Amino acid sequence: MSRLADVDLTLQLSKREEKEQLKAVQKRLVHLRLLLGGQIGPGEIGPPLLVLFEGWDASGKGGAIKRLVERLDPRHVRVAQFAAPTHDEKRHHFLWRFWPVLPGWGGMAVLDRTWYGRVLVERVEGFATEEAWRRAYGEIVDLESTLAAEGTVVVKFWLHLSPEEQLRRFESRRGDPYRAWKLTDEDWRNREKRPAYEAAVEEMLERTDTPAGPWHVIAAEDKRWARVAVVRTVCEAVEAALTARGIDPDPPLT
Repeated sequence: MSRLADVDLTLQLSKREEKEQLKAVQKRLVHLRLLLGGQIGPGEIGPPLLVLFEGWDASGKGGAIKRLVERLDPRHVRVAQFAAPTHDEKRHHFLWRFWPVLPGWGGMAVLDRTWYGRVLVERVEGFATEEAWRRAYGEIVDLESTLAAEGTVVVKFWLHLSPEEQLRRFESRRGDPYRAWKLTDEDWRNREKRPAYEAAVEEMLERTDTPAGPWHVIAAEDKRWARVAVVRTVCEAVEAALTARGIDPDPPLT
């Protein structure tokens, strides 16, 4: 079964629908974030919230992250972006560089690219040995299971779009001097290896989708739909986690 092929890429929202729905889910997220931080409700801090973003190049990860955090107080969320590991980082286990940004109780962190690079780009491009990336599935599941057992709410996104829409976005960026910096030679090379990347994504989804860290594959063909879906999904994940812990997501505020 193909998780990617099952995604309905025709889903879309009008500008008006996006504005109305985004306002509602962002307001809800502010409430939940303040509750987790002990700023409203009973005053006790809640579990850590960790949101992981992966997806195709030009799938709109940056725009989705912007809408996710734009109504939050910047003191209440940390956004961290991860590119290729540095020379020093390569001297350590591949998970080492992510630990400093993981949230503690009452905290929230958003990761733009994650440890899944080991089983995606490092696998496809040969930056990791086959033995290393095959071993990584278990190591990642162990990490996320450990974090979840400690209380962390782990929300994982793969933003999916068609190769045709990706090409349209690439060409749009290339023609805009204020966005051309987003497009690199590496993006074009990765696009040429789409079948290999699709195989890697499918295996990643199959082997690392667990109760501790379920994957949410988001239709990103329409950016408006994707942005609303991301914020709504985070809200739903937090609500479910709080309810499972016997915490009222809507406590009296007075």
